[in-house]
Amino acid sequence: MKTMAKVKKLPISTTLLSVITLFSISIILAPSSVYAEEISVKSIGLDETTIITVTNESMKDIKSFRIWLSENFNFESFKTEKNWIGEKNSQGVIVFTSSDSIKIGESVKFGIKTDKTNPAINWKGLDQNNLAIETGFVISEKLSNVNKNPEINPEQNQYNKGTGIFSESKFKIIPNNPNAGSTIRVTGEQFASLQKFDFYIDNTKVGDFSTDRDGKFITTMTIPQNAQERVDFKIKSHEGLEKKISLRLGEGQNRISEAEEIKISIEGIGQVVSRGDVLDVFGNSNPGKALTVKILNPNQDIINTRTTEADSQGKWALSESISIPFDAEFGKYSIIVSDGKNQVLKYWELRTDKTILIQPLEQMYEPGELIQFQGTALPGITLELILEDPLGDEVSSDVIEVDESGMVNFEYQTTENDDKEGTWALIATQKDNKEFIYVGYGVYPTIPINVKFDQENYQSTDTATISLIGKPSDTVKLLIIGPSGNIQEAEIEIKLQEDGRGKYELSLSGYNSGIYTAVIKKANSQSTEKFSVGLQLGSGKIEVNTTKPEYRIGEKILLLGETNSNVLLNVELIDPTEKVIRTLEIPSNNLGIFTEERLRIPTNGIVGTWKILVTSGVNQSTIEFDVISNLVEDMQISVEEGIKIPGFGQTFKIDILTSQKASVIIEVLDYNLQVIDTLNCNTTTEYKCEVLWTVTKDRLPGTYTIKATDSISSAEKSFIVN
Repeated sequence: MKTMAKVKKLPISTTLLSVITLFSISIILAPSSVYAEEISVKSIGLDETTIITVTNESMKDIKSFRIWLSENFNFESFKTEKNWIGEKNSQGVIVFTSSDSIKIGESVKFGIKTDKTNPAINWKGLDQNNLAIETGFVISEKLSNVNKNPEINPEQNQYNKGTGIFSESKFKIIPNNPNAGSTIRVTGEQFASLQKFDFYIDNTKVGDFSTDRDGKFITTMTIPQNAQERVDFKIKSHEGLEKKISLRLGEGQNRISEAEEIKISIEGIGQVVSRGDVLDVFGNSNPGKALTVKILNPNQDIINTRTTEADSQGKWALSESISIPFDAEFGKYSIIVSDGKNQVLKYWELRTDKTILIQPLEQMYEPGELIQFQGTALPGITLELILEDPLGDEVSSDVIEVDESGMVNFEYQTTENDDKEGTWALIATQKDNKEFIYVGYGVYPTIPINVKFDQENYQSTDTATISLIGKPSDTVKLLIIGPSGNIQEAEIEIKLQEDGRGKYELSLSGYNSGIYTAVIKKANSQSTEKFSVGLQLGSGKIEVNTTKPEYRIGEKILLLGETNSNVLLNVELIDPTEKVIRTLEIPSNNLGIFTEERLRIPTNGIVGTWKILVTSGVNQSTIEFDVISNLVEDMQISVEEGIKIPGFGQTFKIDILTSQKASVIIEVLDYNLQVIDTLNCNTTTEYKCEVLWTVTKDRLPGTYTIKATDSISSAEKSFIVN
C-alpha cells in the first residue's frame, strides 16, 4: 500500500541549521499535516526512486523549485514533466525551472533517484522575482515491497468473493517493449481490493499477486526464454474474467533496470563556445525515438528549434550544424533535448579567447559560385589568409592589414569542372594565432584533423605542445616520422574533447637534430605538420633567390636558397617603406637546401622595390625585386554586334580577358552615362568570360559604354548602338 510522505513545513526565515534540527525532531513527531498552507509537497518512494508532487496553494506563481538532500544522501538522476528542466549545481542542489509557472491550485511532479532509500528532501519554492515563497522538507517513506514471483503450484486454486475485474480495471507492463527472458514490472489499479489474481503470459501461468485496499498492485514477473515474438499478458480473476495486453517482444537482453537507465545524452558541445564556432551536435537516446532540440539564450528565450530521430542503435545527430553568430550575446546558453517523455539539459558558456573569428557566409557552395568569408581579427595587425582545396593545395591566399574596425572579408571565385569538390580550409594566421575555417565546395563540409605545434624549432631537452582541432570526441592517432624517414614513436592515441580540440605533450628527449614530420591519422584521412629539433642559428654563407625579378600586387613569391645543413633561418618580407610585412622561421634540410612559398605581396601592397632578408645568427643575405601595379590594361574588353532577335532586339557579345581567375561585374551605361543594366560573369582557367547583352526596341541610338571590374583591375569600352 502506498504511504504518503510525512511533511514538515518551515518558515522562510528558518536557517539551514534549524532545518537539520527539525528534521531529527520530525522523525519522532511524524506530523501528517502542515501548519502553513502555501506550498504542499508530498512524496512517495519505491526503493531508490522517489516521486515528489508540488501543489501551489500560495498567492504567488512558483517559477522555480529547488531540492537538496540531507547528509549522507546523494542524487543519482532526476526526471521532470514536459516543459520543465532541471540542473544540479556544484552545491548538490537540483534547480527545476520552466517557462510555465506553477499557478495557484496547479501541481507538478518531479522524479529523483538517490543512492539510498527513504531520503529526507529539503525544498524551496521561489516566485517570478527569485524570492522564496516557502521552505521545508519532506521525508519519503518506503512503499510496500514489490511482490516477487512465488513458487507456482499448478493444482492450487484461489477462491475470492465478489467480482475481481471491472471494466475500468487497467494494468501496464514496464518496459513496454520487453525481451524474452527479461524481468518486467507490472502495475495496475481499479481492481477489486484485497484479492488474489493469476498472471499469464499467453496460456502459461507465470505467477500471482494480491491487490491492496485501494485495488492497486505492483509486482514483477519473468518472461520465459522461449516466448514467441508477440505475446499476450493476461490477468485472471477467480471467476474467470481477464484483462489482456498484447505486446511485441524486443531483441537481446533488456532487464527492467537497464530500460529505466536509458538516458538521452548530448555531445559535440564543450563547456566553452566561441563566436563563429560551428557545432555538430549528436548523442544517444532510446532507439527510434523522435527528438526535439531547443537552444535557449542567456535570457532563456528559445532561439533555435530542431527535430531529429534516433536510429535503431539509439544514436542521433542534427542534420545541419549550428553556427554561432559573430554578434551572439555572451553568457550562459542551454540546449534541451526531449523525446516527449524524458529530456536532458546541457549548458555552455559563450565567451572567447579567440582573436580570429571568421566564417563562410554559406556552409556549402555549388561549383562556379563565389566563396565568401567574413569575420573579425585583431585591428592594426597583418593577417595572412590561405585557402586550400581538399588535397591541401593552395588555391588562393592574401595578406591584409586589418583596419581599426577589425572586420575581415575574403572571397574566391570558383570554376566549375576545374576546382576540386570537397571540404576546403581557410587558414587564418595573425601573429602566433592560427585558426582553421571549413567550407564545403559541392558537398557539405566534414571536419578533418588539423595539427599545429607551439614552436617550429625545439631543443632535445624541450617538450613540444601539439594542438589538435577536429570532430568533437573523435579519437585520432599520432605518428612521428624522423629525418631519415624512420618511425620515431609508436602510434599514440589522442581523444579530442567535446569542443573538438585536443593537446598532447611530446617529450623530445633522445631526438637527434633534423626535420621531423608529425602525422595525424583518422580512418582513411591524415594531416601532417613539420617541426625541427636541434637546429642552430649561425649558418655560414647564405645564397637566396626568387624565381622572378618582378611581381604584381597579390602575387605569390617562391623563395629558393642554399646554406649549411640543418640550420635555422629567419625570413622577413619588407616593403619599400622598410615595414616588415611577414616574418617566418624556416630550416634548411640535411643538404643545406631551403625553399619557402608562404610569402605573398598583399592586395593592398604598394608599388616599388621590395626585399627579402634571410638571416641566421650573424649571417645574412638580401634579395630585391620590383612590385608593379595591376593596371587597367590587365583587363581587356571587346564588344561585337551579334544576332538580331525578331520582336525583341539587337544583341551584342561582350568578351572580357582578365589577369586572374575572378568574378567580373559588368555595368552597361547609356549615352547619358547612366547605368541601365548590370551583368556578372566568372572567368575560365584561361581568364576569359563572355556574356550577351540585348538592346531592346525602347532604347535610343547612341554611344553606350561597358564598364567591367574585378577585385584588382577594371576597364571600359564604348560602342555604337544604331
